[in-house]
Amino acid sequence: MIRIADGWKDFSVLATGDGYKLERWGEHILLRPDPQVIWHAQRDLFGYPGLSAVYRRSEKGGGAWEYKKPLPQSWNIGYKDLTFKIMPMGFKHTGLFPEQAANWETTGALVRKAVAAGRKVKVLNLFAYTGGASVALAKAGAEVTHVDAAKGMVERAGENARLSGIASGIRYIIDDCKKFVLRELRRGNRYDAVVMDPPSYGRGPGGEMWKIETELYPFVKLCAELLSDDPLFFLINSYTTGLQPAVLSNILTLCLAGRAGRIEAYEVGLPTEEKIPLPCGAGGIYIHD
Repeated sequence: MIRIADGWKDFSVLATGDGYKLERWGEHILLRPDPQVIWHAQRDLFGYPGLSAVYRRSEKGGGAWEYKKPLPQSWNIGYKDLTFKIMPMGFKHTGLFPEQAANWETTGALVRKAVAAGRKVKVLNLFAYTGGASVALAKAGAEVTHVDAAKGMVERAGENARLSGIASGIRYIIDDCKKFVLRELRRGNRYDAVVMDPPSYGRGPGGEMWKIETELYPFVKLCAELLSDDPLFFLINSYTTGLQPAVLSNILTLCLAGRAGRIEAYEVGLPTEEKIPLPCGAGGIYIHD
């Protein structure tokens, strides 16, 4: 099963092949590497008319942007009633994962339904990056605690919130996610929903090591203790190549054993103008109906 984020107007995948994806971000065309794209290109991606920039990997690791035409340092794109700042950064990133709109739709609907019923909804967003989920959930009516170890990314999240017309409703925390969760447990704080987008590898602000294969299960188990008695959902996103949706389903099943509800696991993807889906990772969600 693959959930396709097909609600975009300001973003699209134009073509894919030979390890690259050609994308339109508003008025600008970017060509970026993608390890999932192992098929041959059906057209010349590097010669595409209007191509603004290509991210080329280095044999020594990392890489750099090669600009084909003048490109602003940053610009904005919209998704329905949300607005995000796009800025090409190191390691091919732009500051947004558009495929996550598929999850924004699911979780946003759950929040809106609960808020409409008069409920106050507290959401914890871990490894929250530039705040795509934080902004979407706050717009839906949730009170969001946004946690990420990178100060620059948290600042970008604040920018995205302001661009989307959100003046309050998001609390920003710059910290190692595990340390923050442990403190919240000691304080007795609880949340109605948890969202996490863990990296394959990473370091916290104090040099804390994270390796998803060994850290994810115990961390999810720890975070499950933060759920309120009547939770809405628990969502895990993963971009780690080879980590199957069934793995996320198993982790949620084991860590949330005894809680009423259902668990769904799936691939997340984007539509392409080639009429094939571009796989972009995996998701697993527990929903307490």
